[in-house]
Formats: sequence, C-alpha cells, structure tokens
Amino acid sequence: MNENDFLSKSDKEFLLRLARHSIEEFAGLDSQKPPFPDSVALTGKMGAFVTLHKMGRLRGCIGFIEGEKPLWKTVKEAAVLAASEDPRFSPVRLNELDDIELEISVLSVPEPCNSYDEIELGKHGLIMRKGYYRGLLLPQVPVEHNMNKDEYLTAICEKSGAPGDLWKREKLNLLKFTALVFSEKEVLHES
Repeated sequence: MNENDFLSKSDKEFLLRLARHSIEEFAGLDSQKPPFPDSVALTGKMGAFVTLHKMGRLRGCIGFIEGEKPLWKTVKEAAVLAASEDPRFSPVRLNELDDIELEISVLSVPEPCNSYDEIELGKHGLIMRKGYYRGLLLPQVPVEHNMNKDEYLTAICEKSGAPGDLWKREKLNLLKFTALVFSEKEVLHES
C-alpha cells in the first residue's frame, strides 16, 4: 500500500488531528474538532490501526482489520480504543498527552499467504488464525525490532498465544496485508 499512497497530505493531517482530538476528548480535554476535508478517500471502508508511542515506547495500539465504516470513523474509534482499551496498558491520562506521538496504519484487504517465502519484511503485516489462536502484527513491527523472517514468524505465533515454534512444526494459516503508515512526526511536524 505504501507504493500506492492514495491519501493526500491534507487527508493524513486530518486523520492525525482527528485521532488526537478523539484521544484528548477521551482524556477530558475540550479540544477543537478538525474540519472535515472534501475527500472521497476518507469515506472508503478500510481497516486501520492507531498506535500510540510515549517517548519512543509503545503506549497503546488497537484497530480494525477490515473496514466496516468509513476510514475517518474507523480511525476515530481506533484512537479512543488505543488510548483506553489496550489491555497491556492503563488508559491514557490527560497529563500524558504532550508526550504521546500518534501513528496511523491504513490496511489493505488481507489475502492468503500461501508460502513463508511470500512474506517481505517491512512490507507485509501478518494475521494468524489457527483454532483459538488469533493475532496480528503490523508491517512495521519486524523493522522496528530488527527481526529476520524466522523471528517475525515466531513473533506472530507468540502474539497469537501459540508456541513460538509452531510455524516450524506446521504450516500456519496466515493472511498478509500491506499498510500505508504515517505519523504526526512525519506529517504534522516535518520541516
């Protein structure tokens, strides 16, 4: 999806400002909602994740794999859920907002991954579904953590709650997807 950037700079700015506004509103701050741009791209139904980083460390990440609502609504909901419902973290507090950086990942439609050889690190996110094991890793995860493909496959197993070496013992039922990833740092704070 990165090679086919379908969102304009103003679309990205709007989504980032909307996500920030939604989190600020959740945290109890009365902030101004950004004006909705005249953009068809924001009304398409697409999956998206919102990731919160605090001083460079993960502070929350939640999203929707498939788009059931317009992209702008998906981002708005994912932002609030990332700030309030990620079970790994306590809800974001008002005094943390200045230290939080937002990143949005807009997902392509997932497709079957028929061979581990198809997986391109930094390009493909993975979804694993096997029995009651379920998990997702965004495409940027292996790059951010300097993973090779074996480590990435181990990580998706572990994220799903399965033994890390399950991928070595049997072929996993994986879906792969790409993502258009952009952050406040890149879009709103570029010089």
